[in-house]
Amino acid sequence: MTESTVSETAGTQAPATGTTAEKLADLREKLESAKEPGGEKAIAKREAKGICSPRERLMMLFDPGTFVEIGALAKMPGAAHSGYGDGVVTGHGLVHGRPVAAFSHDQTVFGGTVGEMFGRKVSALMEWAGKIGCPMVGINDSAGARIQDAVTSLAWYAEMGRRNLLLSGLAPQVSVILGKCAGGAVYTPANTDILVAVEDKSYMFVTGPDVLKQVNGEDISAEDLGSAHNQARWGNIHHVAQDEKSAFDWVREYLQYMPSSAYEQPPVINPGLEPEITDSDLSLNAFMPDNDNAGYDMHDIIIKLFDDGAFHEVGELFAPNILTGYARVDGRSVGVVANQPNVMSGVLDTDSSEKATRFVRICNAFRIPLIFLVDTPGILPGLAEEQKGTIRRSGKFLYAYVEADVPKVTVVLRKAYGGAYAVMGCKQLGADINLAWPSAKIAVMGAESAAAVLTRRQTDGMSAAEADKVRRDFIDFYNTMMATPYLAAERGYIDAVIEPAETRLQLRKALAQLRDKTEYRTPRKHYLMPI
Repeated sequence: MTESTVSETAGTQAPATGTTAEKLADLREKLESAKEPGGEKAIAKREAKGICSPRERLMMLFDPGTFVEIGALAKMPGAAHSGYGDGVVTGHGLVHGRPVAAFSHDQTVFGGTVGEMFGRKVSALMEWAGKIGCPMVGINDSAGARIQDAVTSLAWYAEMGRRNLLLSGLAPQVSVILGKCAGGAVYTPANTDILVAVEDKSYMFVTGPDVLKQVNGEDISAEDLGSAHNQARWGNIHHVAQDEKSAFDWVREYLQYMPSSAYEQPPVINPGLEPEITDSDLSLNAFMPDNDNAGYDMHDIIIKLFDDGAFHEVGELFAPNILTGYARVDGRSVGVVANQPNVMSGVLDTDSSEKATRFVRICNAFRIPLIFLVDTPGILPGLAEEQKGTIRRSGKFLYAYVEADVPKVTVVLRKAYGGAYAVMGCKQLGADINLAWPSAKIAVMGAESAAAVLTRRQTDGMSAAEADKVRRDFIDFYNTMMATPYLAAERGYIDAVIEPAETRLQLRKALAQLRDKTEYRTPRKHYLMPI
């Protein structure tokens, strides 16, 4: 070993000898250095950009005073003092009093890119979360793989990706996307349950605009390529917050609806609220428009059906013709899937089916009951949908619903036509309790479409006025005798036709009955819907 090597090594390790006071001083110096390993220049650059430090971000996530850091002094052998942490802060703490593990990229060290110790720290934390059964939150602000580490960086990205499977369906996984994240910094978050971003601050792309221009000459802005708003509309981001504080508040609330692991139940919050019919309930009796084609905002119904009027929506910018999110019934978490008549009349298309499929599978993994609120004219037809592969992709919605063995309750509010009736929680696909409002219309198709098909021959040769009268008479007959909830109730496809004002309390009773529901199935791998 050369003198220079000995000197360098000695300069990066604690002294072998010395008083206890000297050793304590040395420890304090190292820990202080680890707090801001990038140094003054890096701090100034970060502040100029208005970026929070990784520890400040963790403080916004955790309950005050509960964060415990792990691996603060980790660094690559031979690295300078600025290498402490290797670009990531890892640890655990409490969120609303429950354990949560988290890591936060440090932009001041190699741009938050992944190196060996970075990968080792995050992988070890993911294993720890899996071992104790607690949620894992990743705060991502990274340029991706560390180019100077070559294959080592890629290997540790793969190691972290492999551990996503360890946690998948076992403990909730949340990714917060901040800054410009590229490459592996978006691949791994894409395999977590929920991705949250900040408006005008978060960007996601497989390859950044600078590299794109260099490689294939494509000139595109970061905004167009992967802004938070665009990625949310494309279905990759599930919530866009106005600022970082709002993003972490949203994550904290989300975790309140989730169990710590698949072997636990979500926390019960304020059970037993309003045990009698209220004025808010009674207002639902007059809510539904008389015109079948009139739109309304499904949110206005949701806030009247669930505890405290709370609805934690997920994926609000993607496929808004269907709503997915979490609420509570009698203090217990439920997953809500609802058509949105205000957008495309609530029709089911490929994107909305995929959105609902993913949501149903997450709820099923964490044993959260499902409530479907139905008002849809059917499944969207057309060449564009066929070209998307809607037969294959939308069919997985049906598969996911059948596969789900959690309590499942369906309320048909108005339209439930064609294949959409089936996939939106019908009795034949395994719904446990099916309710309907008197305004429900359950049929193969709407009255107008049925009239166009079934009166065609009868009206041949008639004048326009005569043909129109025949069609209107048929529509009246169809709506009165065929497209009603009573035909379905007579055959046992609907368990009860209820007044809208009774819905909130009926949901409470239904889920109380289903609380101990258990289904035993033959263990096997589902190749159609891989986990």
